[in-house]
Amino acid sequence: MTAAGEAPALDPEDEARAAFYGLIARLFYAPPDPDVLAQIQNARAFDEGDEGDLAQRWRELAERCLTAVPAMLENEHTELFIGTGKAEVTPYLTHYLQDRTTDNPLVRLRRQLAEWGMRRQPRANEPEDHVSGICESMRLAIAAQHRSLEEQKSFFDRFVYPGVTPFCDAVAASPKADFYRLVARFACEFLQLERRAFDMA
Repeated sequence: MTAAGEAPALDPEDEARAAFYGLIARLFYAPPDPDVLAQIQNARAFDEGDEGDLAQRWRELAERCLTAVPAMLENEHTELFIGTGKAEVTPYLTHYLQDRTTDNPLVRLRRQLAEWGMRRQPRANEPEDHVSGICESMRLAIAAQHRSLEEQKSFFDRFVYPGVTPFCDAVAASPKADFYRLVARFACEFLQLERRAFDMA
């Protein structure tokens, strides 16, 4: 039981899902510093004998963190997502959603976030459809607001999967991606697993 006003504890699966969304948001928002790299290296995200595709992608990313140089990751992040003039890969998901709908995806997203009581932080410069904002919203829906599976699936189907997946495909295909190719592959594999789980539920 929980005390009045106390949020119920997450089950381990939802705790892991929220953590992965949070990590993906963090990595695409800014290049990882030594603390983040160490957290990935030392995390026990999967059982040692787990040979699933997601576990394999995680191990590839964790292994790459061993030799990653923060200054080089900063350069890679800038070249991929910021650039001088035009980014190599746009991190704004409206770019990937625009062709799939007749209305404005950013307007729909803002309406949904307002219904959930989520708003952009005053210090944030990016609009709400930045890939990191989308993933962080999903993390909050799971870990902070304890949204139902139906609500999570609706948000996932409308914004997360159709936006983040092609973004990750674009990152993985970029010749300028090295460390971030592994981040994108892990994120994409995680989203595929999420989609299958939502479909089964």
